[in-house]
Amino acid sequence: MLDTEYLLCERVLFVDQLRIRGGLRVAGEISVHGAKNSSLPLLAATILGKSQSILHNCPRLSDVDAAVRILSYLGCPVERSGHTVWVDTSQLSHFDVPEELMREMRSSIVFLGAIAARLGKVKISFPGGCELGPRPIDLHLSSLRKLGLIIREDHGFLDCEVAGRLKGAVIPLSFPSVGATENILLAAATAEGVTQILNAAQEPEIADLADFLNACGAKISGAGKSTIFIEGVEELHGAEHEVIPDRIVSATYLCCAAATGGEILVRRACPETVAGVLPVLEQMGCRIYTGEKSIYLKAPERLKRIRTVRTMPYPGFPTDAQAPVMAAAALADGTSVFVENIFESRYKHVAELARMGADIKVEGKVAVVNGVKKLYGAGVEATDLRGGAALVVAGLAAEGETVVSQIQHIDRGYEQIEESLNSLGAHIQRVTEKAAEDQ
Repeated sequence: MLDTEYLLCERVLFVDQLRIRGGLRVAGEISVHGAKNSSLPLLAATILGKSQSILHNCPRLSDVDAAVRILSYLGCPVERSGHTVWVDTSQLSHFDVPEELMREMRSSIVFLGAIAARLGKVKISFPGGCELGPRPIDLHLSSLRKLGLIIREDHGFLDCEVAGRLKGAVIPLSFPSVGATENILLAAATAEGVTQILNAAQEPEIADLADFLNACGAKISGAGKSTIFIEGVEELHGAEHEVIPDRIVSATYLCCAAATGGEILVRRACPETVAGVLPVLEQMGCRIYTGEKSIYLKAPERLKRIRTVRTMPYPGFPTDAQAPVMAAAALADGTSVFVENIFESRYKHVAELARMGADIKVEGKVAVVNGVKKLYGAGVEATDLRGGAALVVAGLAAEGETVVSQIQHIDRGYEQIEESLNSLGAHIQRVTEKAAEDQ
């Protein structure tokens, strides 16, 4: 049984760092763990079933642990064995989520729709997570209001209730928000009537959530396309489900091999979900072959420049892959251009890469990367999850030792990244340093 203690420690006495000895070629075979961005909404979705659910291929990540703590607080016993998680939501007893838990991750907002649908009321604070610029939850709130949820915003808290069941509605989204689409799916699955989502997010994680909900008795069609139909049912039950592979972890491993002139076979992957990234790596001179559940990459001696990469909603180039690919492009022959169209502050890793010798200029949403012949090891700080992964990519290719601090960000989305990369010939040590106590 997992520890059900849900409050954060008042002081952090020790912090982890990654010490990377660069210049080693990344080569070999590796398997991809389950997707973080699927696991979190799936764990929230278990609330809707009034019995036990089982999730296989659920990664051991700090964000997943945070979701488990929320479930435990709500009165849902959770057990884990390896990558399998059992959740019993039959005795759900709380409708509120403490502020300390909501602040642990941005995706905690997905619990809003699930709790509201199950209990008819919910009280939560605004969520936390990586600081990537404004990521308003206005779409979440306006969509749930269309379903009949009464939402009162009071000093950073959302106090919500509904009289009876939520009601189906036609909900056009001004932007194909993944989180808003997930919240609507969760809230509408047991709503009265039919809900139609227009301009829905098309990410694979949306289809994965719908597959699980359908296994629980929901009636959802069109998930993974721009229009989704949800025919509300009276209630759901638990189900058994396997989380899809993490496409961003797949892309990150491929970038590690590309940046170091390596060769890699990524197993238990889903090539079609990485289709937005593979052409970019091929443009850089990498040879790529895909199988049904594998991706092979062989890098050239020196990477070529990328003409222009524009981050877009799925199936375009994913914003989560921008930073790791940029780290590889920092060593390419020529000038590459990145245009970030999703988040306003997703270039925080640029200053850290510059400490390692990268030549990158940023103006607004455009980053111009002039490839250099070498990067050099340095002390750098992970400012967010994918930016932290970019520093690992750069550190693997750099000359000398790189020390990456603030790696709690990396642990949110990569399961023991040092062990995974060491199995491919890298030399990374996780070391613990004493931190100053808060006064």
